[in-house]
Amino acid sequence: PPSIGDFAAAMGDCLDALGIGETDVMGYHTGSKIAVELARQRSQQIKHLVLVSAPVYTAEDLAQVRVDNAVPTPEPSGEFLKQIWQALWRWQDKAVTPEALMHSFPDHLRGGDRRAWGHQAAFAYTYPPHIADIMAPILVLNPEDDLVTYTRRIAPYLKNGRVHELPGRSHGFLDLHPSEVAAIVRPFLDRNDGR
Repeated sequence: PPSIGDFAAAMGDCLDALGIGETDVMGYHTGSKIAVELARQRSQQIKHLVLVSAPVYTAEDLAQVRVDNAVPTPEPSGEFLKQIWQALWRWQDKAVTPEALMHSFPDHLRGGDRRAWGHQAAFAYTYPPHIADIMAPILVLNPEDDLVTYTRRIAPYLKNGRVHELPGRSHGFLDLHPSEVAAIVRPFLDRNDGR
């Protein structure tokens, strides 16, 4: 199974293949950890980081989130599909409809026996030792999803960043409220000091 470092290196290879030089990076949940590691690996190339959730866990928290995010085992009755659906539905933005969730639901199944690899990599990568030396400005968006409480803990580790709370927003908010998000993110990207 790949590590966050492996995922970040692959993203770096993608940037090279596309001929992209300096760039800003946005990550979502596990993608936020990949974004941080990419900025560590390519400190001169990554100019700003936007992280949607950046959880800091205690050892006890981490043990519990591993249990909470365990991938259900497929069985003939298909009950595992219902478990996955209910786990996803619990944290959706209030404006998301079941029909809208159906568009992304298959993506949560495509990994087959590798579908837990992303979570495994994420839970093995902790922010405090990795984010402290990032010099690129960091904006952490904190929607009211399953990581809201843990993400508030990132603030003391941000040398050049801040946490922006998103009350009333949860999974799906980027699709549902793009103008609202753009009004927060665009000014951050346009400033050199990251405030």
